Amino acid sequence: MFRKDRKVSRRDFLRTAAGAGAAIVAPTIIPATALGLAGRAAPSERIVLGGIGVGNRGRGVLAGMLPEHDVQFVAIADVQRTRRQMVKDMVDKKYDNTDCVMYSSMFEVLGREDIDACLIATGDRWHTMAAITAAKAGKDMYCEKPCSMTIADAQALRDTMTRYGRVYQAGTQRRSVGNFAFAAQLAISGKLGKIHTVHANTLDPAATHDWLPAEPEPPKDECDWDMWLGPCPWRPYNSKYVSGGWRGHLDFHGGGILEWGSHTVDLCQWAAGADGTNAVEYDPNPMGLTCHYANGVKLVMRVDGWMGLGTCSVRYEGDEGWVEAGDSGQVRCHPASLLGERKLAAGAGTDAAGHGRNFFDCVKSRSLPNANHILAASSHITCHAAHVAWQLGRKLKWDPEKAEFIGDGEANRMRARAQREPWRY
Repeated sequence: MFRKDRKVSRRDFLRTAAGAGAAIVAPTIIPATALGLAGRAAPSERIVLGGIGVGNRGRGVLAGMLPEHDVQFVAIADVQRTRRQMVKDMVDKKYDNTDCVMYSSMFEVLGREDIDACLIATGDRWHTMAAITAAKAGKDMYCEKPCSMTIADAQALRDTMTRYGRVYQAGTQRRSVGNFAFAAQLAISGKLGKIHTVHANTLDPAATHDWLPAEPEPPKDECDWDMWLGPCPWRPYNSKYVSGGWRGHLDFHGGGILEWGSHTVDLCQWAAGADGTNAVEYDPNPMGLTCHYANGVKLVMRVDGWMGLGTCSVRYEGDEGWVEAGDSGQVRCHPASLLGERKLAAGAGTDAAGHGRNFFDCVKSRSLPNANHILAASSHITCHAAHVAWQLGRKLKWDPEKAEFIGDGEANRMRARAQREPWRY
């Protein structure tokens, strides 16, 4: 947890310094930031943050975290030298020093007792394993989405965070973005009447099992290929993988439904009153998938037919009205008079600043954040189950309590993937 045992008040600090003054010949100049001045929290009040696998998206998230007055980013671990150097340069420029430490292994960050929490922004293949390892090391974490590659991953993540009492925030930041929160509130409050259908903007679920051709491996310090792979099956090195080309390859990726569904299905479960559970029926069709929850709400996963409000759109329909929102920050609804009730400011759907603030507040209070491990695991399981139904091309029924498909052994075998040694939960 946030190390309150290290807490020393400013008054106590100054009293101690005064008592030691007789032994000091020359005056000591204490930086304002060390005393909690100049808009910064005192060191004893700061959350010390480290990073694991921070690439393009991770740096965007980190850019929203660095201005927080009570957060100090101190170390980056990445298996790619260029990426860890970019993070160090970014952090050192922000703090106007050279203090950010670079590591090639996440275990060096997790082994530091001064670090309270971690930003995990690796590729999909590492999210669950890195988060579980961080939890066992006593760290809280903000982990980019998707949080899991399989149903079994999501279950293991949820159970580990509960067991170790860690604060986990999934990077499904739209839970903390104004227009999406407003749309969900309209649905939950009953102002659209009884919700009967929710729509999630997902991507084409197609992905490949093919490999890219082998290329010579770079020096380990430049890119530790074995660690890059982690729990995934061994595959020959190809430079396209490490520059972002791993997406669309099922060895390293959870499929197109999960790519955006980890956001949009999550928002739909919120609006449908289905947080913490999963859809119970999955029916693939040429347009996408139609799913049903035990409470009678229908979930439609589709690519096309949106109102042009931005990517990752969602739509909620009740028997008295509807609302649709997207990444542009816009909302449209019927009746239009409901827009007058909007109090939350507009923001881009990709902006993670408020989501990060919610995480840091919960690190201190030990409360559940907006996209905690329970909510993230449940919405991801719905996405994974939908992807299994799409791959098999048939309707599936799911038992949320037993966490298994009903009467379909082939589907149940697809709930997990083999993990490469030594990366096991």
